[in-house]
Amino acid sequence: MTAAQPILTVQGLRCSIAGQQVVEDVTFEMPATGITAVLGRNGVGKTSTLRGILGLIQRRGEVRLDGERIDGLPTHRIVQRGVGYVPEDREIFSKLTVAENLALAERQRAPRREFVAELFPDLVARRDQLAGTLSGGQQQMVSVARALINDNRLLLVDEPTKGLAPKIVTEVTEALRVASETVPILLVEQNLEVVRRLADTAVVIGGGRVIHTGKAQEILDDEDLTRRLLGVHAEAAA
Repeated sequence: MTAAQPILTVQGLRCSIAGQQVVEDVTFEMPATGITAVLGRNGVGKTSTLRGILGLIQRRGEVRLDGERIDGLPTHRIVQRGVGYVPEDREIFSKLTVAENLALAERQRAPRREFVAELFPDLVARRDQLAGTLSGGQQQMVSVARALINDNRLLLVDEPTKGLAPKIVTEVTEALRVASETVPILLVEQNLEVVRRLADTAVVIGGGRVIHTGKAQEILDDEDLTRRLLGVHAEAAA
């Protein structure tokens, strides 16, 4: 992979759920480094775009990972090619322990257990606790840790700070920042302060289509753009 080649290229992505079109025509390229935020108002197709890239919902269009087409592959094959996923609703195994949840996610001979332990020391202390008895914030840590325990080429992260207490938001944000030093992250996030702290570039979706791309900071610093594209004032993102 050359520095100029994007890690992810999406061209004309169209997705549907139960016969209903949820993504109309999404096209963008993602740099091979840093964090790219997917922004937009509620219900415009952000989560569906991530799920479409991963093949979790019916899709058409072209998706390339480091130049290789993956849109014809089933989800497990895409994951095996090094795409990690942190779903919006965590989707942990509540009746398994923290350690068992992480073990199930391991795909390589030398999983990054020490790396995950350094990012989330609270999970080390709770390794034998049933995941379903954890707080919402701790469950989110498990969900993120499952993705980070492998050496991925790309991470898809969906609303990682949704509903979390401010302290946990800070911890999860810092974990993603550290992770982004070694793996590019495509991040769906409604908390614009988190976007400001993490994202280099941004893709804005409206009505199932990409309506704007650019530097995240420039979008958040432009009151008119922020209001038109996201429905909030720039001050709310400061």
